[in-house]
Amino acid sequence: MTNLLWPGDHRAERFLTDAAVWEAMLQVENAWLRGLADNGLVQHAAADCDLSGLVDESDRESVTTVSDDGGNPVIPLVALLRQRAPEATRRWIHRGLTSQDVMDTALMLTLRDALRRLRTELANHVGSLASLTAAHRHTPMLARTLTQPAIPITFGVKAAGWLCGVCDAAKAVSSLGTPIQIGGAAGTLAASTEMAALVKGSAQAPATALALLEYMADDLELDRQLPWHTRRSPVTAIGDALVGCTDAWARIASDVVTLNRSEIGELAELRETGRGGSSTMPDKHNPVLSVLIRRAALTAPAMAAALHTAAAFTNDERADGAWHAEWDTVRILGRRTLIAASQATDLLTGLQVDSERMAANLATAAVSGEQDAIAALFGKHSTPTYFGASDAIIDHALDRSRQFLEDLR
Repeated sequence: MTNLLWPGDHRAERFLTDAAVWEAMLQVENAWLRGLADNGLVQHAAADCDLSGLVDESDRESVTTVSDDGGNPVIPLVALLRQRAPEATRRWIHRGLTSQDVMDTALMLTLRDALRRLRTELANHVGSLASLTAAHRHTPMLARTLTQPAIPITFGVKAAGWLCGVCDAAKAVSSLGTPIQIGGAAGTLAASTEMAALVKGSAQAPATALALLEYMADDLELDRQLPWHTRRSPVTAIGDALVGCTDAWARIASDVVTLNRSEIGELAELRETGRGGSSTMPDKHNPVLSVLIRRAALTAPAMAAALHTAAAFTNDERADGAWHAEWDTVRILGRRTLIAASQATDLLTGLQVDSERMAANLATAAVSGEQDAIAALFGKHSTPTYFGASDAIIDHALDRSRQFLEDLR
């Protein structure tokens, strides 16, 4: 998957691509066959066929062209699998499932993998920012409010703010679940319960259907959960957490693009051959990583809002358009977040801090007004420094980072 108009798309690799979703749908269908057999609802011979071996990339392309006939890609995929599978298998493919079960669960599989990658990136960011905060605990610089000089601070306390923002985002991502979503035609497990009733008797049927659901969750390494066909909070929670990440990274990038200005010159991205260049000005070095991170943060909230809108307008026992609107929205949001995560890693590991320029800018600014006014209230001379509780703020941020990294182990 490539996108000419989203520079850096390659950074997301195969995560959340069409190919990844295709493979995940096949995983779900294969796991369901195994589940039917292992729970005694069909002969084990029915589950001996590897469905993924029945189709290839050209089939994915053909399924894509006809998926609007039924409104989703599961319907033509199932038809293709039933056409090609051995007799012992084909009659049981997808029996007890509905298209939404396969789509929702496949998306959760692809999102689970993307979130694992994202958690690794966030851990790297926390480590980099903790080092930056500690190293510049006592590096003085000018605070700016509403674009104007304000009071003295340290770069360490600014970095501590960045660090806490990333810790907030990482905490939200770490708490996310990726649950199984299987409920049958209307979210009641009716078909799988009926199959169990016909094979094992009505008394055991509901328990067997629930056991099959748990089997699927465990087999696919997803969270166990009862059907959530029309309760879309698992999707909106993921969307919100992804936006929290782009918010945190863009907060850092916004400082970098400001403090990178030649008239300020306090921060800079690492110079690398080919990065940050201009098509007409050979001496120019643009903070391109920060620019692209900000781009992601500018576009992400609208996609999360679309997920919430879809959740709110989910009607009946399967929505007429709202559910369909989620798929590509959450996929694009996920990919763009992974891209921004990779760019944030490069930004933080290569960030250049000019402490001498920070000190020089501070020395030429009028920053004692508030301090002098407070001293005058008490009729005393001001104290030698004006860094407030910066050390405590920095210590708190470093404690949070240590706790987060320990929790990951």
